[in-house]
Amino acid sequence: MTDKTGWWRSAAIYQVYIRSFADGNGDGVGDLAGVRARLDHLADLGIDAIWFTPWYPSPMDDGGYDVADFRDIEPLFGTLAEAEELIAEAHARNIRVLIEPDAPENFHAVHDQAHSRRNIDRPAQERPVRSRTGQLHSLAGGAGIQRGLDA
Repeated sequence: MTDKTGWWRSAAIYQVYIRSFADGNGDGVGDLAGVRARLDHLADLGIDAIWFTPWYPSPMDDGGYDVADFRDIEPLFGTLAEAEELIAEAHARNIRVLIEPDAPENFHAVHDQAHSRRNIDRPAQERPVRSRTGQLHSLAGGAGIQRGLDA
């Protein structure tokens, strides 16, 4: 894990939806213990990183994407201490750990606006895109995004 810049450009990244990946405690739901038990297998695959879908506490109305607390782990999956152990064990195998960020509270409104009929009919380079902060931007740049969404 020495290359700090651009490592993902040639990386093999393995996405894990914890709930269905591996059950480590026998309750029928995938969990961090199940992932930890399979780290050697993942390392043998030659992956560079594990990309976890949201693992935060959630009412699970939206498969875990309806995050209730970004500072903890969904109790179905384990504990924060288990997550820290998993990360340390992955790093010991030279596997990076990525946790998918959840969308901002206004994601659905932004998504609906960005994918409205008037924007679907536009060339791709003119369609708005959402940044990590939830703000809409135009790939074409400038103030066109406001005209496109407000038109």
